[in-house]
Amino acid sequence: MKTTQAAFPATRLRRPRRTPAIRALVAENALTPADLIWPVFVRDGEGIEEPVPSMPGVVRRSVDKVVEAAKEAQALGIPAICLFPYTGSANRTSDCTEAWNPDNLSNRATRAIKAAVPDLAIMTDVALDPYSDTGHDGFVVDGEIINDETVEALVKQALSQAEAGVDIIGPSDMMDGRIGAIRTALESAGHRNVMLLSYAAKYASAFYGPFRDAVGASGALKGDKATYQMNPANSDEAMRCVARDLSEGADMVMVKPGMPYLDICRRVKDEFAVPTFAYQVSGEYAMIQAAAQNGWIDGDRAMMESLMGFKRAGCDGVLTYFAPLAARVLNG
Repeated sequence: MKTTQAAFPATRLRRPRRTPAIRALVAENALTPADLIWPVFVRDGEGIEEPVPSMPGVVRRSVDKVVEAAKEAQALGIPAICLFPYTGSANRTSDCTEAWNPDNLSNRATRAIKAAVPDLAIMTDVALDPYSDTGHDGFVVDGEIINDETVEALVKQALSQAEAGVDIIGPSDMMDGRIGAIRTALESAGHRNVMLLSYAAKYASAFYGPFRDAVGASGALKGDKATYQMNPANSDEAMRCVARDLSEGADMVMVKPGMPYLDICRRVKDEFAVPTFAYQVSGEYAMIQAAAQNGWIDGDRAMMESLMGFKRAGCDGVLTYFAPLAARVLNG
């Protein structure tokens, strides 16, 4: 309901902005470390923290260092981390069997974290691109990314992750029918409490480049992903994708990328009123970091402003590489 305010000077809209205390009192949205999920890159080895050149401040960590990151997340009040494996060329194959290997990087890291920090929530990625010799999220046959055979593989990948102990599985592949297939398989295997955070509205975006560097997919990728990721021109289609995934058993939904798609976040929250997340992707992170390093913007302020934008748009949480830095700022 809209209200009619008195005319100036009886109404002065600057009054509630006068002091920090009053601004805090009337703030419409709040951001806390509990709103953050920290994406972490895992690689082979021990004692390794390898910088990702296109993502200043981000590293690929060996499993022991991922465990240290998990402990850091818990200490900062970050409730969840999301694991992404950096897979070497030897484990990138046309059949992608490493994706459901019980001892692959993601599953080893999951078990190590659960042993060390059992109360931290672990999210994992379900898609074939870290394990494919083509860099695509699904199997490629005669130049076509085939749907149904890919879904069968994604089910095996999701089951292996559930058996390793993950709390939240994040299907990011954008194949049709994968949420229903994964949910059915999880129920049948007794993994009834494993949650699905579906990348329901994932766009074919130019903002993913640094991430592909981080997981080693840039050199492998042949062609683009426009036949399965969404057209950036479309909004109504995103609502249909969200509705479908919820009907198939998704517990939560994701919009990706984040900042260029805040209108989609707002529509999802308003139309479905379900837990809604956004991924502040690698390109968004890299742009803010690069501008800050060049002295063109105040990095901390830009970081916090960008994260508040997600909350204002209706998001319940954000996957962001800024998570530990933002949590430190929020914790004072």
